[in-house]
Amino acid sequence: MKWDPAKYVQFGDYRDRPFFDLTARIHASAPAGVVDLGCGPGNLTATLAERWPRAAVQGIDSSAEMLAKAAPLAAGLPGLQFMQADIAGWMPDSGTDVVVSNAALQWVPGHQELMTKWLAALRPGAWFAMQVPGNFNAPSHALMRGLAASERWSEKLGGVLRGGESVGEPADYLGILLDAGCAADAWETSYQQVLAGPDPVLEWVRGTALRPVMAALGGEDARQFESEYAAALREAYPPGPHGTIFPFRRIFAVGRKLD
Repeated sequence: MKWDPAKYVQFGDYRDRPFFDLTARIHASAPAGVVDLGCGPGNLTATLAERWPRAAVQGIDSSAEMLAKAAPLAAGLPGLQFMQADIAGWMPDSGTDVVVSNAALQWVPGHQELMTKWLAALRPGAWFAMQVPGNFNAPSHALMRGLAASERWSEKLGGVLRGGESVGEPADYLGILLDAGCAADAWETSYQQVLAGPDPVLEWVRGTALRPVMAALGGEDARQFESEYAAALREAYPPGPHGTIFPFRRIFAVGRKLD
């Protein structure tokens, strides 16, 4: 599945805010090694390199398109580098002091078990911070799954979309961090996003959740599915006098491994 960096950053202010709300809770003073798992176009990873200029900061992503967008950022920040890899196969090394994963783990089946392994490998004093969307049961996703499961589309889209099982609840992630011997915090925030323009919720999901469907269909089928889905979204998210309000729940957890 290819990613479109330009589409992904279209709603940059809204997509970036959870990252900063997450990383504000990391109180590492002078980490040597910082890793951003699922770094995307790298613009947020670069802020970690700016925050900790003496650290070796590595962004990891599986998308060549995203990393092509990220690559120029490393030229101006000597400690920053990017690597193409599947984060499901990553493990921290002895020099890893901070791990950040922002809106990426929902794409990784079994990521809660991976978190347990990563935390076990981190040294005392290391930080782990993650954020995932918590809106898989919101109309934006439920309508997409319902349409994909309809008689018209089920044969081509069976098994393409995942549901609420894609992520845990805040208490699940808190428990993983506490079990790993961390001082931890977990919370959720529902951002009331005001989107502008025609079909703005469709534009939002085109950058993320709709991509597996478009990749599976292509051509006229993709256009037809999108048209049917857009009509359902208009009814679920009608425009108001100030734009279209799109509630977006996010789930956060941060922990520091104790000595």
